[in-house]
Amino acid sequence: MSKSAGKLYVKEFSLAMGSYVIVMLVSVTLLNISPSGAWWRIPLALAPVVPALFALGAYMRFFSRMDELQRRIQSEALAFGFASAGILTFSYGFLENVGLPRLSWIFVFPLMIAMWGIGVGIAARRYQ
Repeated sequence: MSKSAGKLYVKEFSLAMGSYVIVMLVSVTLLNISPSGAWWRIPLALAPVVPALFALGAYMRFFSRMDELQRRIQSEALAFGFASAGILTFSYGFLENVGLPRLSWIFVFPLMIAMWGIGVGIAARRYQ
């Protein structure tokens, strides 16, 4: 993977995530002051998904520019992240039945990203 590919990814991803933060803050602020029956609350609530899709596009372009080893590391990390986040959320679902507080679905994706990050560390060590 070239350094220019990495720099381009950081630029694209940072722009998408900066946009995400701004759109999310505006969305939440407007949702808090808008009437509960307004039809536009649904698209407003979903507005942060748009910059998140740009972040996904940035990652997919970055992935296509990776060399074979980096793709393998990322693939193994994604497999680890998907499986471990699934097991953790599955387990927590059972724990909710014994009194642990219910958690919002919004926590699932950040958990998947965190587990993916751990998976990158594990896979990268394997190929050192």
